[in-house]
Amino acid sequence: MTDRIYRPEEKHPEPYQQDLNPDASKGLNWGLAGPHPEKGGARTAKDVKEVHAMLSEFADDELERVPILPAGTRLEANATYINLRELPGKEFTAEGKEDVGEDDYIVPKSEVDYQLWNRLIGVTNPERTGVKPK
Repeated sequence: MTDRIYRPEEKHPEPYQQDLNPDASKGLNWGLAGPHPEKGGARTAKDVKEVHAMLSEFADDELERVPILPAGTRLEANATYINLRELPGKEFTAEGKEDVGEDDYIVPKSEVDYQLWNRLIGVTNPERTGVKPK
């Protein structure tokens, strides 16, 4: 085993790195090593008027538990997300090269409890959503 960690940003010699691979490490999952400014103090579904209106059947305390990533945030490779722009949300797995657009309401699955996530993606089974039928 080697002692060296592969770093894509060191793949090419310095004078050519930026030209040959300008986004070398963007989107790679470094675990807790790197900062995640988008997770601290992020807005929630309750804070975004359009999303709040679309999710009118959700209580305010539930909407506060649904973080929405700010525009420009790089999505993590192999992480699951939904875009609340269209409901019910359709899950997708990021490749690590995508950014959140200005008109997107991207929610990371890793930040939402499973019952609330199931409701966001349109699951209606009470055992999976925790909501008792009326």
